[in-house]
This record gives sequence, C-alpha cells and structure tokens, in this order.
Amino acid sequence: MNTLSERIKECRIKLHLSQEYVANHLEMNRATITQIELGKRKVTAEELAKFSSLFGMSADALLNGENVEKPVTIFARSFSELDERDQNEIMSLMQFKKMMKEQKRINE
Repeated sequence: MNTLSERIKECRIKLHLSQEYVANHLEMNRATITQIELGKRKVTAEELAKFSSLFGMSADALLNGENVEKPVTIFARSFSELDERDQNEIMSLMQFKKMMKEQKRINE
C-alpha cells in the first residue's frame, strides 16, 4: 500500500505539476516538497489540507489513497484564478487547438 508521501508525489505527477509549482502554491520551498515526497518529512494537518485542496480531493481521500486523479479540478481552479483577459486568451488557444485537431483529422 502506498504511503501518504508516495500518494502526494503520484498526485503531483498525474496532474503534471512541478515541485516548484506545488511549493509556490502551498507557500513552501521546493526542498520541503522533496522531503515530503521522499517520506523524510511528515505532513502537518494544515499542509494536508493544502495538498488536498490543490489536488482537488478530500484530505481523507489523499490519506487513504482514494480518487487520486482529478486533472480537470486543478485546471478549473487554476483557470478561475486568472483574470478575464487571461481566461479569454486560454479559451482562444483551446479553440485554435481543437480547430487544428479537426483539420488534421480531415486531412488524414
């Protein structure tokens, strides 16, 4: 069975988040995230709450290894933190990518 530190690392990787991003979001330094992921440092209750919020899951789910993959949740949270101009830019990029994908499918 995975340890909490392994589940934290697994969630971070599945969500394509760097240790630096997680550290900045949780107001920690990257070395602390490394120590936590390696099991060399215990996670406080406050930190557990921050990790679970970042990963879009309950603290209980993170502790017990349930429901560890929710990339849409992290995207939605990050998207909502942007200003309207940045959100519009991302939406335009997504529409462009969808159009390019459709064009590629037609040309094949």
